Amino acid sequence: MKNFNWFKQIANNGKLERRLSLGEYKRAASWSKYIVSSGAAIKGEGEEEWSADMSQLYIGNKFASGRHSRIYRGIYKHSEVAIKLISQPEEDGDLATFLEKQFTSEVALLLRLKHPNIITFIAACKKPPVFCIITEYLPGGSLRKYLHQQEPHSVPLNLVLKLALDIARGMQYLHAEGILHRDLKSENLLLDEDMCVKVADFGISCLESQCGSPKGFTGTYRWMAPEMIKEKNHTKKVDVYSFGIVLWELLTALTPFDDMTPEQAAFAVCQKKARPPIPAACPAAVRKLINQCWANNPHKRPQFEEIVTVLESYSESLEQDPDFFQSSEPHRKFTLLQCLPKCIEANR
Repeated sequence: MKNFNWFKQIANNGKLERRLSLGEYKRAASWSKYIVSSGAAIKGEGEEEWSADMSQLYIGNKFASGRHSRIYRGIYKHSEVAIKLISQPEEDGDLATFLEKQFTSEVALLLRLKHPNIITFIAACKKPPVFCIITEYLPGGSLRKYLHQQEPHSVPLNLVLKLALDIARGMQYLHAEGILHRDLKSENLLLDEDMCVKVADFGISCLESQCGSPKGFTGTYRWMAPEMIKEKNHTKKVDVYSFGIVLWELLTALTPFDDMTPEQAAFAVCQKKARPPIPAACPAAVRKLINQCWANNPHKRPQFEEIVTVLESYSESLEQDPDFFQSSEPHRKFTLLQCLPKCIEANR
């Protein structure tokens, strides 16, 4: 085993009975000290399936943080893992209750998901005021971090299609399970050592039958579908919209609406039907796919099953003929699947 002196085992020398004060919540350098080894579990069937053995968990350096969470690198049962710690603030009871419900929902969803393009869940611990979710550790970091390390418009088209296909396959599986992600963005897409993308962060995901109204929803405006910004009822098509934004990110290696604040972006998307500018050099077939994904009318957006089929065909055609996209022009009256055979035939 490697020398993991930089990891520290979770303290087990006390029992914390109160939540963090707001000051502690903001100032704490590490939340790991608030978890004790006795652990706790959500009461219910299958508890032993996911409840972590806290004596086997070692927490290392923090490498990411969210609005109410921090993510650490660590070791669990001799394997490298990512450890998401969620803390409840003492002064805001409503927020504390919301975060507990969010944790319970995320664990329940992760427990049922098994797919090569979905983050692998390992274990969890519920010990107020800190909750812990343990998943596989992916050394490639987030897709957003990778793209920001590239020059604008420099990602090769074959890699764009490969990464997009990984995401689409993961989302196709998720939707087949009746789950909406609702926060699909490059920050929540992780890369392994082989540049395989895995969909992660299911904190605000939900079963389609239980999503309800998005009122008070806390998604990310730059990637959020207009119907969600307007707090209207929503379907799986909100994830398709977000995928269109991510596909644009892959092509450009830029941040969408980077010249606006998130609120300005939300206003532009809803009131002006604004979208990030697609590069002139973008192949017409890919342009059509993006435009259909982020269509203002959710009913005009394709299903992920269709997106996967189209991307697979584009990827195969590009592999066979590097000039494929130079001669493939989709006709306006055709849908993606109708257009595809004509594009390929025209290229031949």
